[in-house]
Amino acid sequence: MSDEAFHLTPVDVRRYDFGSALRGYDKTRVDQFRDQAADELERLTRVSLELEAKAKGFHEQLRAFRERDKALNDALISAQQLRAETREQADREAQLILREARAEGERLVEEARSDVRRLRAEIDALDRARRSYLAQMRAMAERQLTELQSAESVAPPPMPAPGDNGEGRGPVKSPSWLDANVQAE
Repeated sequence: MSDEAFHLTPVDVRRYDFGSALRGYDKTRVDQFRDQAADELERLTRVSLELEAKAKGFHEQLRAFRERDKALNDALISAQQLRAETREQADREAQLILREARAEGERLVEEARSDVRRLRAEIDALDRARRSYLAQMRAMAERQLTELQSAESVAPPPMPAPGDNGEGRGPVKSPSWLDANVQAE
């Protein structure tokens, strides 16, 4: 007999009639056994229902755990992909920053070299101007020294006598060293 063909409930056990025979079983003992079998079937049915309810709850929990596990795995995969993408992005940005920094550094170095060349040219021009100025000053100092020496070697002109206003003698001339100083200024 298969489970589908024979389905026995506690009520079926209690109501089943065995029929009478001349020398049959003790009716009281059969009724007593039938009640015990029905009680056991009721208990087993309750246990079965409880176990089915628990199994259903466990299946629901298992389904929920599997969904959570799948969600966690998906989140982990997404986090790993995001981490990889973030790392790649950071590497690209770092490379870009390095290229920009190198370019800026090269630009600053070239600008500094240009400034150095310009400053050297200015220093050279200032040095030439200083030498030229010193040469001019030396030449002027030598001229004045020469004029001073020549003025010292020339006898001083006679001084007019007191009361003599110099009329009749012609114009009064200043010494040549004095004329040279006035012209140099």
